[in-house]
Amino acid sequence: MDFMRSLMFVPGHRQRMIDKALASAADVLFLDVEDGVPPAEKDLARETIASSLRTVAEQPPQGRHPLHFVRINAIGHERMHADLSTVLGPGLEGLCLPKVEYADQIREVDGLLAQPDPKGEIRYIASIESALGLINAAQIAAASPRMAGLMFGAEDFSKDLGLPTLRVAEASELLYARSAIIMAATAAHIQSIDGVWPDIQDPDGLLKDSLQARRLGFTGKSLIHPGQIEIVNNVFRPDEGEVEYAQRVIAAFEEGQARGDGAIALGGQLIDLPIVDRARRTLAMHEALGAS
Repeated sequence: MDFMRSLMFVPGHRQRMIDKALASAADVLFLDVEDGVPPAEKDLARETIASSLRTVAEQPPQGRHPLHFVRINAIGHERMHADLSTVLGPGLEGLCLPKVEYADQIREVDGLLAQPDPKGEIRYIASIESALGLINAAQIAAASPRMAGLMFGAEDFSKDLGLPTLRVAEASELLYARSAIIMAATAAHIQSIDGVWPDIQDPDGLLKDSLQARRLGFTGKSLIHPGQIEIVNNVFRPDEGEVEYAQRVIAAFEEGQARGDGAIALGGQLIDLPIVDRARRTLAMHEALGAS
């Protein structure tokens, strides 16, 4: 299983930034051809990304490395077809689909990928960036077997709602939207990814926002700067206390099972199968991530 905790946008027309990102500790790279690239640089971005992906495919990195996604231009836009025809090929592992509002848009991309990727190896993360997209989030999340996650495009969503430019505190005005995306993704058994923290010089704000995102149920967070990776990775992984408690839960459950006990308690709390399953998932994630 791929754990997508930190998902970093990288401007596709900046070779130096791509090279640095490929060696980073991010779990996913969104090599960008959309909003992070000026219109006059779109062609350069496509070619730079395609060349970088071919190099990665020819010289695969060792150990854990970022998954390679490309954020294409909006589905239906004339630029989308040029994006796909250029970047589809070796080294590409997924597409970030921006501004998705209908499930049919996901199925449209499915049709375009049916011939170049018949095995369905290229996955999607769909970005919800409008009120209409949020209303249809559950259908979007379940629209294709290629769907790997839903992402909250907080800045465009805020623009759609006419919210103030400056985000205040924990952005309580976005709580409903964030929760709705988590519910839609969870119901479809895919990952839920929170929006970016835009102030790259505010690590405390990033930490608080990431902690809130994890408490809400997000499985990861998008970001815009390498300096944000460590904080996000640390928040979206089990800490020592969680690991220790999960180990105690499983040990108590197994001991109780061996005794034939129908009810098992740990520290005054009844331990049932959902709690045990969460503990096992915590330990599996801890083991899979290692020291990363």
